[in-house]
Amino acid sequence: LFSYDQAVKAAESENKAESVTASPELLGPDGSIGLPAPIQGTIVSVLVAEGDEVRRGQQLVVMEAMKMEHVITSDRNGIVRRVTISEGDVIRQDYPLVYIEEADVGGDAIEGDETIDPDFIRPDLEELNHRRSYTFDENRPDAVARRRRTGQRTARENIADLCDPGTFTEFGPLVLAGQRLRREVEWLRVNTPADGLVCGVGTVNGDLFGAQEARCLAVSYDYTVFAGTQGGRNHHKQDRVYELAHRFRLPVVLFAEGGGGRPGDTDGARAVGMDTTTFTTWSQLSGLVPMVGITSGRCFAGNTALLACCDVIIATANSTIAMGGPAMIEGGGLGIYTPEEVGPMSFQVPNGVVDILVEDEAEAVAVAKKYLSYFQGSIGDWEAHDQRPMRHIVPENRVRMYDVREVIERLADKDSVLEIRKEFGIGIITAFVRIEGQPLGLIANNPHHLAGAIDSDAADKCARFLQLCDAFDLPIISLMDCPGLMVGPEVEKTALVRHCGRLFNTGANLSVPMFGVILRKAYGLGVQAMCGGSSSVPFFTVAWPTAEFAGMNIEGAVKLGYRKELADIEDPEERLNKYESMVAQSYERARAVNAVSYYGIDDVIDPADSRRWIVSGLRSLPPTPPRTGKKRPYIDTW
Repeated sequence: LFSYDQAVKAAESENKAESVTASPELLGPDGSIGLPAPIQGTIVSVLVAEGDEVRRGQQLVVMEAMKMEHVITSDRNGIVRRVTISEGDVIRQDYPLVYIEEADVGGDAIEGDETIDPDFIRPDLEELNHRRSYTFDENRPDAVARRRRTGQRTARENIADLCDPGTFTEFGPLVLAGQRLRREVEWLRVNTPADGLVCGVGTVNGDLFGAQEARCLAVSYDYTVFAGTQGGRNHHKQDRVYELAHRFRLPVVLFAEGGGGRPGDTDGARAVGMDTTTFTTWSQLSGLVPMVGITSGRCFAGNTALLACCDVIIATANSTIAMGGPAMIEGGGLGIYTPEEVGPMSFQVPNGVVDILVEDEAEAVAVAKKYLSYFQGSIGDWEAHDQRPMRHIVPENRVRMYDVREVIERLADKDSVLEIRKEFGIGIITAFVRIEGQPLGLIANNPHHLAGAIDSDAADKCARFLQLCDAFDLPIISLMDCPGLMVGPEVEKTALVRHCGRLFNTGANLSVPMFGVILRKAYGLGVQAMCGGSSSVPFFTVAWPTAEFAGMNIEGAVKLGYRKELADIEDPEERLNKYESMVAQSYERARAVNAVSYYGIDDVIDPADSRRWIVSGLRSLPPTPPRTGKKRPYIDTW
């Protein structure tokens, strides 16, 4: 045999140089060039014989290496002059398989398999499509009908409504319930698609934000599969996607409806069930990514535990939420109840379990999308209200009631307010808002409850909301009208001491800026709790002309501070006149326009300028650096 260089020279001498390529070919009989083996392997089949005419791209030899077959095709048109191998031969790489003399044999080169129809569905793909069809709602009419009877949607309908069209990619749709030891596989395919848990990635609010900001993980229990219970396979799926959410910081929306742990799974059953890691991987997302929980209908036990860890819980009016369902209650010898009696919205909303109550799943999804938007960034399309009516919301009569929600709605961009836990801790309002498109958190004393004094529930609600805003870099507006911390033996029975302490500790340790606006009363520790412990904590603290400052209720302060002086006045009428005169003088000193002369706040402003002050504050802040991890270990669930 010739060396490669000798083969090239010989070919050139016979004017065959154009057929020599950069591969290590060898010169054969009649000026033919050997086609080298691209790998080391075994000859499976030889598809040509000496004298055959071949075209470029034609299959010549099939080789096997590492259990994989490789098809060797001709690199030229010509005639086969010599075949050097037989089936079963083991050859080295670069060994010449066949020698081809280049020749015009007619016909075009073979470019792949020209007979393939790109629309043809091969049997293996047809089988896959058939398996996948078990998950389609249109192929599950009975399951869909059951949802319709309760006025509810399917898991996939809810996710399709949540995610932008065409963006949802499902993980694990072909997974079946772990019950192969007790049921036929075909039965499992029909009745347990995805093991009752639909999960995957998509985008939400993509029309408002870029693809990066709109990223989202959607997870939904499927109540049509074993009542949305938690099976071993769907726990595994959740562990997988929650780990992805942690690694790639994906916000999560969880549709939690379901009955808790599933006792009927047999595959891989273990005596110890507490080593399930889903509750750990899920809880570790707290404070790292927004976690939105939605439930409709019945949500018990393990499903409730996952729901309870969410930043916000959105529930439909027909929901019942409980840590244990009727079966567990009865099994514990605690009585017999219907599911609707265990955890109805009649008490799960006012007691603070549910953050936002909605009518149905469609509204729940709409609210979830709005909630997520505050954590996805600013929007350019916004509209402000006329700010001039702000001057007249708080009455000139200092004891006349007003609705602070009017202030919130007018201060914020139009249609940008989303209130959280409206029916719980009603002494403080907590809401997400936008100012010139930028998202912020807002807290406000509610003078309609205890005149705005802070009780235990209000303190808990506000402290937890501040944690949530801080965890995700949302600046905070504090609208203050607070006569103090609530007092009296009844409120002290609620552990007010500890609950109010949470508000001080949380506010004082915020990393996000706060903007303070005092609307009316700024009394004592209560108003200090509303701004991180001091008026110097916020980026600015300003007051409206209706504001007044005192260490406590002014009438009470006069009585306590001047008790001896008043007691020394023997004439009751003179004593009363003196008291009223001192109260009037105290009120005059307390008025914002007088109190500001001693400093302590940054200005007294026209209420119509409140929004301008906030915009100026936002523009004065440095850019928020991108986060690579958590600011807080987790967000308090309460």
